[in-house]
Amino acid sequence: MATVLSRALKLPGKKSPDLGEYDPLTQADSDESEDDLVLDLQQKNGGVKNGKSALGEAPEPDSDAEVAGTAKPHVSEGPAEGYPSEPLGGLEQKTTSSLVSYVRTSVFLLTLVISMVLVLVCAFLIPCPPRDLHSTWSRHLGPQGGGDLSPLALADVNGDGLRDVLLSFVTSRNGSAVGVSRPPAVLVCLSGMNGSTLWSSPLAEEARDITCLDLMPGSMAGTICLVTGMHKMFSSFNATSGKAIWTLHPNYLSNSTLAAPGVVLPDVDEDGIRDLVVLAVGESQQDLCFLLVSGRTGSPVGRAVKYNIVGVGNLIGPQVYITANGAVYILFGFGNIQAVTLRDIFVQAQNRDSAPPSLQMEEPEWEKRRSINLSELIDIYSDGVELLQMVKAPDSNSSNLLITTRQALVLLRGQNLTPHWTLSLPGLPSQPTPGYFTDDQTLDFLLQIQDGVGMKKMMVVDGDSGSVIWNYTAPSHLKRTPTTSAVTSDQKSVFLFWAEGLPVPPSNSDVLLGTEPPSLYHLYLLHPAFPSILLDLANATGTVTAAEVGINDIWKDAFYVTRTTGPSSRGHPAPLVVSKLSLRWAVMEGQMVQLKETTPKIGRGELRRFLSRIKFVDSPLQI
Repeated sequence: MATVLSRALKLPGKKSPDLGEYDPLTQADSDESEDDLVLDLQQKNGGVKNGKSALGEAPEPDSDAEVAGTAKPHVSEGPAEGYPSEPLGGLEQKTTSSLVSYVRTSVFLLTLVISMVLVLVCAFLIPCPPRDLHSTWSRHLGPQGGGDLSPLALADVNGDGLRDVLLSFVTSRNGSAVGVSRPPAVLVCLSGMNGSTLWSSPLAEEARDITCLDLMPGSMAGTICLVTGMHKMFSSFNATSGKAIWTLHPNYLSNSTLAAPGVVLPDVDEDGIRDLVVLAVGESQQDLCFLLVSGRTGSPVGRAVKYNIVGVGNLIGPQVYITANGAVYILFGFGNIQAVTLRDIFVQAQNRDSAPPSLQMEEPEWEKRRSINLSELIDIYSDGVELLQMVKAPDSNSSNLLITTRQALVLLRGQNLTPHWTLSLPGLPSQPTPGYFTDDQTLDFLLQIQDGVGMKKMMVVDGDSGSVIWNYTAPSHLKRTPTTSAVTSDQKSVFLFWAEGLPVPPSNSDVLLGTEPPSLYHLYLLHPAFPSILLDLANATGTVTAAEVGINDIWKDAFYVTRTTGPSSRGHPAPLVVSKLSLRWAVMEGQMVQLKETTPKIGRGELRRFLSRIKFVDSPLQI
């Protein structure tokens, strides 16, 4: 009995809730549940091998299983029946997986190394575009020996992506020169990067105009520069080297003198290069003649074609107008505007009855304006014309005619020659400057007119309605100064003009204070987003005779080039100065001039943040 009681005390069982001790009656159920749990755990861990459990320990001899009398089956070295065994090729699969990971890592590293090598090779072999580090420069070209005109042109002649500066001036000569009736002139090309001289070529006479272009669009022929003289010189220069390509022989003009710059035409002699036309005036003002010139050789394409016109006033044109139908007309006149088809000039120059198919097109609305006697001349406008401009028409491949008269500014529709609007505006001394001021993608115009003694009024005219949408009166003792514009990436334009120091309220600390002597002129910038503010970019003590705006396509910047004649002393000619100013740099450094108070007030920080995002693009405003 003691032995049985001792063994009973060793046996696990359930504790009776009433007696507080194990209940022997539930012993069997507890043993079976524990045996099933142990067997299940052993099977999940791969079974019992060599008589040991999964933990590598032998079962105790007096285990619950032995007490219950249940014989445990001996598990052999092989897998247990009814359970999946570990694959025999597991080691091979692990080896294959490791090999694939190694190959992938090697391929990735090899690709990375090759990419780095290619980047380094490209960095050394492909040169970076030259950065326009010189935001501003000024070049003194010495004294000039007179001359009434100030030709200035921009063109990239050395292929560095930055437009260079071309100008012509009359050199200064002392009175000891024998046999020279006029001082010789020179054509000079300055680097747009730093103002250094790239090349210079002598000219037989003072230049009237310099035009740089490509006579073979889309080809690798390169840019040429056409130089028109004051008398009989008409020459073509290689823009890269500065060497003369051809010069029109003066004998072809006989007793006539060149009256205007040469104009580019379509290819009339069918040699693959665009041709040119020049207008010459005889002894009488009404005795005009057109001469077609080959763009390849500089030789005349036929004989001179003469016209007798009636008119009084400024010489207008010649300008080439190409309609939407492809008809080519040449506009010209004295105080009026008349037109003649290029077909008629070509037929008379060649003394033949027909013209090439490319010149056969006509514009019906224009042809209706021919004189009753079926004259070759077409009357366009005849009311005191001072200036003629061709401006891009919105949503069209043609252009409109902007006519400045002695009393008004008129915009004619190019297709039917009917007035679009007329603005009464007497005393307009200079050519309007086109640009985008409003949001309708129609070209607007910046004007300057005299407004009393020592004052001029700057105004912007809406190109769609002809109404004045901005104006300001500024002090200026000069009758006219150059005005220009530059287009930004958001299809707006900044307008630039010269004036004397503007008076500003002294209470505003953000604006420029004080005024300068009348001899000091300031360059002001107007942006459509801030019509109540002008930016003072630079100043000059001389007379600015010419100005051009160029675009740096690589850095989305614009630069402003001026030709200035400095103040001359008694007995000494005036010095000639050419300057360049980066507009993005200048607008960040410029002084703010508040024209009127606004609500809310515009701060300097807000203006600088806006101006820092400006990008300039090259967009032709005229056709």
